[in-house]
Amino acid sequence: MVDVYAFATPNSIKVPIALEEMELPYRLHGVNVRQGAQKAPDFLTLNPNGKVPVLVDKEAGGGRMVLTESAAILIYLAEKTGRLLPPRGRERARVFEQLFFHASALGPAFGQSGFFQRQAAEPQPLAIQRFSAEARRTLGVLNGVLAERPFVAGDEFTIADIAHFGWFWRRDFAGVTFDETRHVGRWYEDVAARPAVQRAIAQVSALVPQS
Repeated sequence: MVDVYAFATPNSIKVPIALEEMELPYRLHGVNVRQGAQKAPDFLTLNPNGKVPVLVDKEAGGGRMVLTESAAILIYLAEKTGRLLPPRGRERARVFEQLFFHASALGPAFGQSGFFQRQAAEPQPLAIQRFSAEARRTLGVLNGVLAERPFVAGDEFTIADIAHFGWFWRRDFAGVTFDETRHVGRWYEDVAARPAVQRAIAQVSALVPQS
């Protein structure tokens, strides 16, 4: 049994999806980032960086394991279970290629695009233009990848697909659509239809207080 501290955010959703796909039991703890709970002292003892998600594995080899950063958690779980990450060679390298592309390009572009459109204290037209364009550009790059293969790293569903799915699940925040990227749209529908993904979305969505 592992513990996951999360909220209904693009990065948080990745961890329950992986756990559901890998059939690992877990407890989900809500951290309401809208109310600043990620900055509370007790949470900062888990992640001094003040962000979700956090994974706590009390049964890890060598003792209790506390891990932050969604990509690192995905890799840890894949190696723990031997699932959703090829063991070697070209296929494994493709998964890491997509994980790094997500962490260095697509994720930051989507996040900054959403922030400057929706949360900046004052309008920032240059920042909005820059990051919106970058979000669309990275989406186009991935669309080209998915024109040639069913999943982002090849023929099989992997943790790289889970990494990308998080931001596409919250694409409205970044002001992005699939209108001009039909291959990404096809891929998204395929991933969203997976039973494990649907279970994870239901679990994470339940963390949001109903107004």
